[in-house]
Amino acid sequence: MRQTRWHSARSGATTWAMLEPSTEAPPIAPPSAVPPAPHPSVSELFIAFFTMALHGFGGVLPWARRAIVEDKRWMTAQEFNEAFAVSQFLPGANIVNLAVVFGGRLHGAAGAVAALAGLLIPPCAIVLTLGVLYARYGDAEALQRVLAGVAASATGLIAATVIKMSLPLLRRLSPAPFVAAAAFVAVGVMRFPLPLVLIVMAPISIALVWWTRR
Repeated sequence: MRQTRWHSARSGATTWAMLEPSTEAPPIAPPSAVPPAPHPSVSELFIAFFTMALHGFGGVLPWARRAIVEDKRWMTAQEFNEAFAVSQFLPGANIVNLAVVFGGRLHGAAGAVAALAGLLIPPCAIVLTLGVLYARYGDAEALQRVLAGVAASATGLIAATVIKMSLPLLRRLSPAPFVAAAAFVAVGVMRFPLPLVLIVMAPISIALVWWTRR
């Protein structure tokens, strides 16, 4: 119980009233999004992409997305999709383009060089070593079985990454899922050349997004 004084300006009288404590719960503020982590330094960029390259058996993209979006929170899922879209549209390896785009976005040319060096140094050293070993022992039946198992694991990693990247597009009403389905059919089913599909689908996708956000 708490006592509250009311003062009437007209009569000049003061009234005391006993108020019951409120039983209503205070309004709950909506949960805020997880704040992004501070931007990494140039050396942290190099170490991060160096580690991604060491873990990236079957492709670095799944590990890059996990490290950048989920573990270190340097990007949101939507920002990663946008950066990867630019990397996909440019010529060259997607993950190499992504390293340059991401590093350059944070630290300019120095960041791009650091991310690219961290990404390329481990696989170059490992592939050169394995190339020598494969030339000598590549016909071994046990090695063929190992390579078949690695190929299956790589396929699963890529499929999981595609599903994770598609979730932000499916959570809101947009033409993105239809554009993605059309591109999949054009490349995977109709066997149209990838550059032709990109040239046709990119302007259509941009126009649809612009129209829906007017």
